[in-house]
Amino acid sequence: MAVVASAPGKVLMTGGYLILERPNAGLVLSTNARFYAIVKPLYHHLSPDSWAWAWTDVKLTSPQLSRESMYKLSLKNVTLQCVSSSGSGNPFVEQAVQYSVAAAHATFDKDKKEALQKLLLQGLDITILGSNNFYSYRNQIEARGLPLLPEALATLPPFASITFNSEESSGENCKPEVAKTGLGSSAAMTTAVVAALLHYLGVVNLALLSDQNQVKDTTDLDVVHMIAQTAHCVAQGKVGSGFDVSSAVYGSHRYVRFSPEVISSAQVSAKGAPLQEVILEILKGKWDHERTKFCLPPLMTLLLGEPGAGGSLTPSMVGAVKKWQKADPQKTQETWRKLSEENLALETQLNTLSKLAEKHLDEYKSLINSCSMLKPEKWIEQATQQSQEAIAKALVGARNAMLGIRYHMRQMGKAAGVPIEPESQTQLLDATMNMEGVLLAGVPGAGGFDAVFAVTLGDSSNHVIKSWSSRNVLAMLVREDPRGVSLEGADPRTREITSSISSIRIE
Repeated sequence: MAVVASAPGKVLMTGGYLILERPNAGLVLSTNARFYAIVKPLYHHLSPDSWAWAWTDVKLTSPQLSRESMYKLSLKNVTLQCVSSSGSGNPFVEQAVQYSVAAAHATFDKDKKEALQKLLLQGLDITILGSNNFYSYRNQIEARGLPLLPEALATLPPFASITFNSEESSGENCKPEVAKTGLGSSAAMTTAVVAALLHYLGVVNLALLSDQNQVKDTTDLDVVHMIAQTAHCVAQGKVGSGFDVSSAVYGSHRYVRFSPEVISSAQVSAKGAPLQEVILEILKGKWDHERTKFCLPPLMTLLLGEPGAGGSLTPSMVGAVKKWQKADPQKTQETWRKLSEENLALETQLNTLSKLAEKHLDEYKSLINSCSMLKPEKWIEQATQQSQEAIAKALVGARNAMLGIRYHMRQMGKAAGVPIEPESQTQLLDATMNMEGVLLAGVPGAGGFDAVFAVTLGDSSNHVIKSWSSRNVLAMLVREDPRGVSLEGADPRTREITSSISSIRIE
């Protein structure tokens, strides 16, 4: 029986750069862009070439890249060896397989280990699929003479093919022609593979997570999180902040990173320590990350736009900021303190709006709908009741906090010599924030030229989408979906899925 798990991409709304260091927090929104992993037995019987049951076969397929790889998995050391491949390897999936199988070995008793051995000897057949939203198809849209509108993106087939540069197709490190959109595809992919494997092998039971709002015991999610974080860090060769994996597992939330030392044993494992011992250390380690419930208030829509100005290299931008941090620690500390205050102010105002919506829903709806048709300077005038005055003040407070965040991010960029909010983005964001019904606009994550985001009120998003198009910005089909990792009912290709569907929910 096939197991299908999915995990979402992310948008880091606040906390760029600061989130790299504890105790700074960031607001991360999970999205309807999802990576899917399908795990099933490779054989209906025991693996034919199991070499006295010391090895089993693993097949990895990525239909969008037209790639297929075959591996041998050592059942003793839980290490993968690539036997054949139609392209370069995928270190994120490879590490996800090794750490997930090691977790099963390390945590099962004798009886369960025997059942695990039999299951593994049937081989593992793993297929990965990523939503179109993870990739930029802007060039294809323009080449076909279609307008820069989400409707044009919706004409693409689900899980569209990602072609490779013909000159480099024989090379080991050839890159896709299609650029990424910065939604954290490697984190979502790693999390989906880990979740699907852990469920398939019986380490966790994701079926109990069908309604994540009602989940009180997060033990299984925590196991997925620890293993996905470890596999992702080892694959990329460094311990990042982990917010992208955290949102892939838990959905939208306020995040404070874990202490990097918790994964240090995994980095040492490359030097020969048995993986089962390493994973036990990691599962028993002191994971001190903080996760607080958060999502956008009601009647607010997340929009993501692609300016088409070329991609930004996040690692080099982070490197430049760290260099500035060392060179001028006093100025850095002052900038970060002010930025942190504005981040907290925005979070406070958005949480206030969520509480006011819960308490005064009718008044909230009425005011949001009125404000959605007006420019921000007229919002306060729309409050005709006392409860609406508090709502209007929180809306204006959120806008002011966002303006403060943008100012300090620009200052940091100038000091570090990197385009965190380039001039072209500043003009676009200023124009966006002055449109009717726009609450917030900014550059997500580390900033740069990759993308812009906006949060709109009521039905004002259509107006923003058309306005962006006239400014040569393609609004993507991305929306917030607070759901984290999920067990799916079937292979997504067998359903009528389009890029604009938010997600498939478990009934």
